Amino acid sequence: MLYVKDLHKSYEVGKTKYPVLKGIDFHVAQGEFVAVMGPSGSGKTTLLNCISCYIPFDKGSITVGGIKLAGQNEETLARVRNTKLGFVFQDFMLLDGLTIRENILVPRIVQGEVGQEAEQLTDKLAAMFGIEHILNKYPAEISGGEKQRTAVARSLINNPLIILADEPTGNLDSKSSRTVIEAFGNAKAQMNATIFMVTHDSFAASFCDRVILLKDGNIYRQLEKNGSRSEFQDELLDVIKEMSE
Repeated sequence: MLYVKDLHKSYEVGKTKYPVLKGIDFHVAQGEFVAVMGPSGSGKTTLLNCISCYIPFDKGSITVGGIKLAGQNEETLARVRNTKLGFVFQDFMLLDGLTIRENILVPRIVQGEVGQEAEQLTDKLAAMFGIEHILNKYPAEISGGEKQRTAVARSLINNPLIILADEPTGNLDSKSSRTVIEAFGNAKAQMNATIFMVTHDSFAASFCDRVILLKDGNIYRQLEKNGSRSEFQDELLDVIKEMSE
């Protein structure tokens, strides 16, 4: 589904070049829920922005559903972002003047494809994430957790190849965080959704199938969940502590 091969990315400030990603290699399979963790400056956000086609990379390749992103023109990249990728952001990115139903439908509205099938899928997603009772409300009238579950539903309305989530629980309390992460789990279980999530939260990451840990622009470790969620969180915390030593 997602293949990242020998990915390099650096930034230049004046005449100084600062490498951020230093040859990253990994893949995410169809239906897998994968998190990326690491300390500030490890390259998590840069990696997500490269995969999202928002910034160019220096070297390597990114392939999503058989589509190689390097060298594509902006029109093609925009089409890939709108039809092949689903996005969930830390600050929800809902439109205040639209109802929750309309916010979920935004990617379809952009394409001019709001028909009966889209409406039915909206109802299905709302029921799946427990937000069917707020479909006619506006963002200002609902909680943070409900806003983020709306964002997860919106990310699925185009049946994307992969959902890219950037710190989706960063602005939520622990109860709302769990509800949102469980929404991702429902999407994986019921729709075979593929999810790639950047997070600093070991609790959120412990719900994933696998966690990629970055340090100084390199992959430090990859951990797979083999036991319970709590055991996996303990393992993550141990490795995070090890990384900081």
